[in-house]
Amino acid sequence: MVEPYDPLSYDNLARSVVGALIERAVGPLPPRTPFAGPGVYAIYYSGGFAAYASISSPDCTQPIYVGKADPPGGRKGVLVEEAMRAQKLYSRLREHAGSVRDAANLDVADFRCRYLVVQPVWIRLAEQFLVSHFRPIWNCVIDGFGSHVPGIGRPGTKSSAWDVLHPRESRALVGDVDEERRKILGTLRDFLTEA
Repeated sequence: MVEPYDPLSYDNLARSVVGALIERAVGPLPPRTPFAGPGVYAIYYSGGFAAYASISSPDCTQPIYVGKADPPGGRKGVLVEEAMRAQKLYSRLREHAGSVRDAANLDVADFRCRYLVVQPVWIRLAEQFLVSHFRPIWNCVIDGFGSHVPGIGRPGTKSSAWDVLHPRESRALVGDVDEERRKILGTLRDFLTEA
């Protein structure tokens, strides 16, 4: 029996979201012009950080990170029309650009992005599709980029892998940073070898 086509199957929805994002133009991080709406995005790196050489993507085919920006008030019953007017996705990309600027060993000029404004009901699923499809290293191996975790950056709080590799003046690193960096780079090498 021939399997009937189901446009709403997980795989077909995933292809649809990935395809729609990839069709978007690539631009600077952050975008130059503010825009409204929540959605998903991909960030690309083309710089010279040695550990990222194999995923450095001047042609913007392999994202270093994908993410989402949820609309405001989702748990409070804010109307979709109202949520779509907020600049949540634009603001999220600006936050990421700020994190990169704060890093001692990264240059925001080496980063580009694509973004897709998405109806709120699809955002979480879209992000899951993108992570599963691209397996970006800042999502899958080097955690801490884009985190909104309470306590991060406070004295005594364990440093994220991202902060260990990309230290910032605003965050004190905790523990044996050199040993932690070696472990993270080893895990990254293993991940990239398996990919």
